[in-house]
Amino acid sequence: MTLWVALLRGVNVNGITIRSADLADLFRARLGFDDVRTVLASGNVRFTSAGKQAALKTAIEAALRERFAYDAWIVLLTADELQAAVHGFPFDADDPARQPYVVFASDPAAIDTLAAAAEKLDHDVDPVQAGDGILYWNPVRGSTTTTPFARELARPVYKRTTTNRNLRTLVKLTA
Repeated sequence: MTLWVALLRGVNVNGITIRSADLADLFRARLGFDDVRTVLASGNVRFTSAGKQAALKTAIEAALRERFAYDAWIVLLTADELQAAVHGFPFDADDPARQPYVVFASDPAAIDTLAAAAEKLDHDVDPVQAGDGILYWNPVRGSTTTTPFARELARPVYKRTTTNRNLRTLVKLTA
C-alpha cells in the first residue's frame, strides 16, 4: 500500500464548495481508500491505496465530477514526494514578510513552461526556483494574486494541470 496525497484544484473558491466530511466520505465509501484524512478546507486528502498513479488520478477526478458536479482536476503524489518537496524549500520559510508556496503539476511540461516564464521576472518581486518536478515560490505577503508570476500561474492553460499550496499546509499534510 502506498500513502498518497491528492491536491484538488479550485476547491472552496469561485463557488465550488466541498465540505471536508463529504470529501473524506467520497474517498472512503465511493472510492474505497483506506486511512483517509482531509487537511484544512482547501481540497487536501491523504489516503492509502495499492492502485497505480494514473488510474487513481482518473478515478478520483471522475468521482469528484460525479459527486460534486464540477470540473475536477487534481495533482496526485506520494507522501514521500510531498515530504521531499517540503524539505527542499529553498527560501526562508519563516520570513514573516513572505508567503512560502510550492507549485505542483500533473504535467511536467507545465512546470517547465512556468519555470521558463519565471526566469524572465524580477526575482526580488517573484522569487521562483525549480525543484524536482515542482516550483518553489516565495512572494511578498498580500501579493499572491497580483505579481507577474501569479498572473502567469492563473492563465487558463494551467487550469487542468497545476495547483499550489502554502508550505504550512504541506507540513500539515506530511504530519
